[in-house]
Amino acid sequence: MAKRKRRVKKRRIEYRPSLRERIEDFHPLRDFHPVRDFHPIRGLIRAMRMHKSLYIIAIVLLVIILAGGIAYKYINDNYTVTNIYVTGNTHYTNDEIIDMVLDDKASHNSLFLSLKYRDKSIEDIPFIEKVDVDIVSKDTIRINVYEKAIAGYFAHLGRYMYFDRDGIVVESSYETSDDVPEVMGLSFDYIIMYEKLPTPNEEIFEEILDITQLLSKYNLRADKIFFDSEYNVYLYFGGVEVSLGTRDFIDEKIIQLQYILPELEGKTGILEMKDFDDSTKNVTFEEKNQ
Repeated sequence: MAKRKRRVKKRRIEYRPSLRERIEDFHPLRDFHPVRDFHPIRGLIRAMRMHKSLYIIAIVLLVIILAGGIAYKYINDNYTVTNIYVTGNTHYTNDEIIDMVLDDKASHNSLFLSLKYRDKSIEDIPFIEKVDVDIVSKDTIRINVYEKAIAGYFAHLGRYMYFDRDGIVVESSYETSDDVPEVMGLSFDYIIMYEKLPTPNEEIFEEILDITQLLSKYNLRADKIFFDSEYNVYLYFGGVEVSLGTRDFIDEKIIQLQYILPELEGKTGILEMKDFDDSTKNVTFEEKNQ
């Protein structure tokens, strides 16, 4: 008996690409059918799935921009400097010092100033050693000015050379100062900026500073200080020449000047005080006819 052949049913296997392969092979222009694929909701969902990371980045950037705007408005409204106190300045006015510190629009913000001048001072300003800025409150700052201890100045080649109590030339300017008198009668072989002036009497600069400080203490403004060859001191107040002699009893002599000079206002002559001491208090005035 013949064997029956066993029928084998053939199955058709259809290849289906994976999701990753479909995504990688997707081309928005090539595979898009305007009628078949048009569906507003499905299209939105498909776009959101495809560009999810871009949306996240855009949202994060928007949040950052909004937060930055809110923070800027808060800082601008609450940290604007409205009260300014200036101390220690004599050579420059308060407004000039403020303009040096608040030199741009951002500097009117106390928070910015606290960062700008943290552990830092303003330097390289003529006649000033340094300037510190203290933040008192959100809208108030204090500017502390530390001026150089200038003893006087003298004319040299069309400029005015300013020196300190050690005789070091600290500034050179085309302008004179009302705060310190001009010093005359001293001569130097050479002058170098930021170096000590050569002189056989090194104590003369400390004496000049003592005189200028005493004058300032008693609200006296001398036009100039003159030293003769023996370092005797002469002060000039308008038409009045004051002969102080040596530095002996210099404090007492200048104390008396604050009472004598008002009586000599408008007069011209020589006020002789070189023989003044604690015992004699000898003072004479020789008026000159104008």
